[in-house]
Amino acid sequence: MGYPHKITKHLEKAGIAVGDIIDLTSKGKGYKGILMPHHEFSSEDILTIKLDSGYNIGIEFDDGCGLKLLEKGLNSEETKHDSKGDKGKPVVAVIGTGGTIASYVDYRTGAVHPALSAEDLAYSTPELTEMANIRAQVLYSIFSEDMTVKHWQSLARAAATELNNGAKGIIIPHGTDTMGYSAAALSFMLKNLSGPVILVGAQRSSDRPSSDSAVNLLSAFDVAINTDLGEVVVLMHGETSDSCVTIHRGTRVRKMHTSARDAFISINQEPLGILRNGNIALSQTYKKQKNGPVEVLDTLEERVGLLYSYPGITSDQFNDLAQKNQGIVFAGTGLGHVPQGLVDSIRGAISKGLHVVMTSQCLYGRVNMNVYSRGRDLLAAGVISGEDMLPETALVKLMWVLGQTGDSRKVRELMENDIAGEISKRRGLFLKNG
Repeated sequence: MGYPHKITKHLEKAGIAVGDIIDLTSKGKGYKGILMPHHEFSSEDILTIKLDSGYNIGIEFDDGCGLKLLEKGLNSEETKHDSKGDKGKPVVAVIGTGGTIASYVDYRTGAVHPALSAEDLAYSTPELTEMANIRAQVLYSIFSEDMTVKHWQSLARAAATELNNGAKGIIIPHGTDTMGYSAAALSFMLKNLSGPVILVGAQRSSDRPSSDSAVNLLSAFDVAINTDLGEVVVLMHGETSDSCVTIHRGTRVRKMHTSARDAFISINQEPLGILRNGNIALSQTYKKQKNGPVEVLDTLEERVGLLYSYPGITSDQFNDLAQKNQGIVFAGTGLGHVPQGLVDSIRGAISKGLHVVMTSQCLYGRVNMNVYSRGRDLLAAGVISGEDMLPETALVKLMWVLGQTGDSRKVRELMENDIAGEISKRRGLFLKNG
């Protein structure tokens, strides 16, 4: 949206438009940067520029401020209405969902608000429009903890539609708290991908110092345009500095820190790739793009629960969850264990049609219920091994599997075999990103 008249008249007098490089003097201090679009969450007397550091800063503007045009640049507000685009550039689709990466700061109050336009997000970093023609839409604008199965399904359908309509890749700005769940869900629902589906987030909002938003967005566009990656991935900072970003498989990634910029880690597998100094290095295990069309298998069984085993957990707690669900994923202790008092209840629930999958709350390593007698009892009761899947991935996978079949033998077969890179054949020691 445009700046209020109070600021616009000064911009027009100086011949300045959004996207231009300007020099701004306010209260004796000078600032040089790119003039950013005004958004509805900023006060009317705030002018926003992007500094050379990549950070946005809001400056209170009044009649005493000095404005000088240094260099004409990309006029974002004109470009966003140009539906023709540049025929020489690839099309990248941005599907907005919300989250910190899609947040703006009111510079007067300091409050963080969700952006309501994916187009605003795309043009908040002017370099993006130099890389690709952007097709932007807001599918929903919510906090990621409010994500539901229905959100995953609509997101899968929107991504498939964009790829089948010629997009080179899909960028999904997403809140970090549940980004791993959404990435896993899309990994199972989307088949025959003709381009990458990249979920990208920020640990710190886009207008704050030390934000990781711009670097992550630019890197996501780079991967979408310049690789033959053909799967669902999460892209986030690989180190606390801006030195590199890491590409994680959607079924292997987990948020491991509440606020650090390098919070996301690939579990039980090396990352699929790293971007450093403008170079993209992909591992040999990534899935390449297919010819399409992209298919969507989006039937999910919502009645699936995740239960952590802990000392003192009772059979009543398991039974309450079992009565309300078609499947339960256990995050067991160690190699995949629960207290003895639960074994009979688990056996009885499975005999009545409940599907129970065992993973480990250790995260690293593989479930092996053949080592100790408790594990063997669970296998005899009919528990399905989750192999080396993350508990969250196993939860989403069981939802997807039960959406495809209700046959217990087929459910076991699908859960125990790799579908979207969630299970590895070989055992290995993966303690951190490479």
